[in-house]
Amino acid sequence: MSDIRIDAQFDSGNIEVLEVSGQRARLAIPKDHMSEFRQWFHFRVSGAKGRELELVITGLNDSAYPGGWPDYDACVSEDRHYWGRARSSFDKDTDGGALTIRYTPASDIAWFAYFAPYSMERHHDLVSEAAAAEGVDHRHLGTTLDGQPLDCLELGEGATQVWLYARQHPGESMAEWWMEGALEVLTDPADPVAMGLRKQCRFHIVPNCNPDGSRRGHLRTNAVGTNLNREWSEPSAEKSPEVLAIRNAMDETGVDFAMDVHGDEAIPVAFLAGFEGIPSWTDKQGDDFYRYQKILDRRTPDFQMEKGYTKSKPGSANLSMSTNQVAERFGACAMTLEMPFKDNPAAPEPAQGWSPERSKMLARDCLAALLEWLEG
Repeated sequence: MSDIRIDAQFDSGNIEVLEVSGQRARLAIPKDHMSEFRQWFHFRVSGAKGRELELVITGLNDSAYPGGWPDYDACVSEDRHYWGRARSSFDKDTDGGALTIRYTPASDIAWFAYFAPYSMERHHDLVSEAAAAEGVDHRHLGTTLDGQPLDCLELGEGATQVWLYARQHPGESMAEWWMEGALEVLTDPADPVAMGLRKQCRFHIVPNCNPDGSRRGHLRTNAVGTNLNREWSEPSAEKSPEVLAIRNAMDETGVDFAMDVHGDEAIPVAFLAGFEGIPSWTDKQGDDFYRYQKILDRRTPDFQMEKGYTKSKPGSANLSMSTNQVAERFGACAMTLEMPFKDNPAAPEPAQGWSPERSKMLARDCLAALLEWLEG
C-alpha cells in the first residue's frame, strides 16, 4: 500500500514532514520566520481515501502555547468549505508533547489546520464585495513588508468613530471569519441593526492587519517576526508598518469605540479584555466598557464574563498593546475580543467545535450589542 503525501506549499500552509509510513506520519510545526512563535499548522494529505490516517504532530511542549493542545481537536475539510473536527489526543510525555490526529477521508484529499483557514484570496474577495456595496469606501492604508496592500473599508454617516480591526495575529483566523460576518451585516441595506449603526457611526474596518503573516502561515508575527500587538507605542516602518499605518489613520479620524478581534489558544470560551491599568483611566470610561460587556453577555450564550485575562493593576497597563494604547490615546471605549480555538464546553458542538459559522454569528451579536450600547 502506497504512502500518503503531505504538502504545505500554499497560502498559509505550514508543516514539516519528519516521517511517512503508509497512512501514518510524524510531523512538526516550523517557527514563524525570524521568531520563536510556533503553533499554527495547515497542510493537505492526499492518497488516503478510505484509510484511517494517524498524524502525529511532535514537539508541542515547546510550542507557543502548550496549554492549547489538551482537549483540542484539529480542524479538517475535504472540500475547503465545510470545516469539521478530527478526533485528536494530546500526550505531553510522548515525543516532546504529541498531538495525534485520527481521521478517515471519504475522498483522496483532506486538509488539516489549527483553525479553519481564511486565505488571502478569500480576503480579497471579501474586500472587493464589500467595497462594491452602496455607501462603502475603500481606503489603502499602506503596504506591508512583503508588498501586500493593507485594506480598510469605511461606511456610515454618523459622528461616532468606530474602528474594527482583526488578525494582528495571523494564525487567529477566526478573527477574519468574524469580520466577514460583520461586513455581511453592515453592508445589508435591509438589515435593521445595520441601518441603525450606519446612521449613528462612521465605521473604519481593517479585516486583516497582518497579510504577510497570514500568507506565510505564521501564528503571531509579520514578515520580519514582529508581534504587531506589541508595537502600538512606537510602531516603525522597518518592523511594523501595518501598525504605523493603522495608528496614523486613527489619529486622523479619532476613535470613540474600538474592537480588536483575536483568538485565544487555551481558554475555550469567547470573552472581552479591557484597558484597566491605563494611566488616564476614569470610572466613566471603564463603565462604558463594562456596560457593553454586560449587553453582549445578555445577548448570546456564545459569550461569557467568568473566564478571561487578569485585569492590570492601576497604572500598569502595557501601552504597546492596541486596546490599551487606543483607550489611552483617544479616551475611547476599546476592547479585545477573544474567541476560542477549542469547543465551548458550556455549549458544545462536537462536529465543528468553535467554527467559522459561530464566529460570524458572534459578529452580528457584537454589532447588535453596539447599537444597544449607543442607545444607552
